[in-house]
Amino acid sequence: MKVIEQLLIDAGISPIAGVDEAGRGACAGPLVIASVILNDPFAVELAPVRDSKEIPENKRDAIYELIMEIAASVSVIIVPAKEVDARGVHAANLDGMRRAVQGLDQVPAYVLTDGYAIEGLGLPNLAVWKGDQVVVSISAASIIAKVTRDRIMREMDKEFPLYGLAGHKGYITAAHTKALNEHGPIIEHRRSFANIAALINKG
Repeated sequence: MKVIEQLLIDAGISPIAGVDEAGRGACAGPLVIASVILNDPFAVELAPVRDSKEIPENKRDAIYELIMEIAASVSVIIVPAKEVDARGVHAANLDGMRRAVQGLDQVPAYVLTDGYAIEGLGLPNLAVWKGDQVVVSISAASIIAKVTRDRIMREMDKEFPLYGLAGHKGYITAAHTKALNEHGPIIEHRRSFANIAALINKG
């Protein structure tokens, strides 16, 4: 899990920023992008850091707090559903990645992203296949993005309790689809997603 970051550090390239998103495939709620610079990606304290999807929800919050406490810099960008619709999810994601890196307190010497290269960033960067599983800095960013978004979705559930947003977090599930069919979409649903567009057109 340490190869890419270790090669960069051995070459004297630092600081390194990891970037990842949460909510790209959801049909409701925001897209959240995080960028993280770690003082030492290989610190013993960061041993629990891995792809956020591999960590049980009840443990992610504690690891989130750990990262926030010891990271050199953390930047989070929240892209509302309306902006995702206006720009398209991929364009919104790339722009959010650029903004997340630009929001860091330090200018990274190198940026590592999960899956997608950041066009127009103006900094050396590399898209890493399954980066959230093999690069500690990207894993840390995935946890920050995921926990931030989950908290937003739990708050959103209080405002729109009929949709079960605290459970499925805005992703398409049988329960979510049933609620959509019964109550229709809310302002937080992404109109550009096929299932929501189909409901609107049907209505």
